[in-house]
Amino acid sequence: MTEVVTTKQDERESLSMAYSIPERRSTADIIFAQLRDEIMSLDILPGAKLSESEVAAKFGVSRQPVREALNLLSSEDLVTIQPQKATRVRKFSMARIDTARFVRRAVEVEVIKFACKNWSDLYRPGLERCMSAQDRAVATHDTQGFHVLDEEFHALLADVAQTPFAFARIKENKAYVDRICVLSLKNTDEMAVLVDDHRAIFEHITAQDAAGAEHVLRAHLARIEKTIEAVRLSNAEYFDA
Repeated sequence: MTEVVTTKQDERESLSMAYSIPERRSTADIIFAQLRDEIMSLDILPGAKLSESEVAAKFGVSRQPVREALNLLSSEDLVTIQPQKATRVRKFSMARIDTARFVRRAVEVEVIKFACKNWSDLYRPGLERCMSAQDRAVATHDTQGFHVLDEEFHALLADVAQTPFAFARIKENKAYVDRICVLSLKNTDEMAVLVDDHRAIFEHITAQDAAGAEHVLRAHLARIEKTIEAVRLSNAEYFDA
């Protein structure tokens, strides 16, 4: 038997090749991503009908990848699929919103604690770049750009905490509430407040002040309460009865 000797250089070259291979996205993945963006940005409103044939025509594809994309959206609880009936974008459910907020808060509080414990200045450049980009988004009234950067900030916190698996849970529950957040971010002042929260969280983490970071985080996550109530009053049709 021939022994294969692997050097560190071989390993580095192998890893380099692996990371250089572009991610392959199927047609269903592309349709899913586009529809998800439109649902999350409220370009497609809660309760709207999604026709397989119409979506297929829009993308110039058969109905099969559209069906796969809709199944992916259903797995994220963003649409309801009823066989032989219309597929519709899910309306807001207060019970589901309360559950999502509870789970996210519980997970992210733990993330913050680990981030404070594991803080290193190696993480500083990435977080500072993210927050500078958020400042630019506020200055240019870029609500969609801010939404992406907000998600990136919370993902970076999970990286600092060395709990990237936790962000999957945060994102899953964050997605359900984020559609309502989009309505509040139409106001630039609201974005500026969230950036201030992010900066305060960052400062507490760099000081490894877990109690201070948790206090700001809880206030940060609670800001959506007024928006939810305002949306319920002004757009009752977006909510399940």
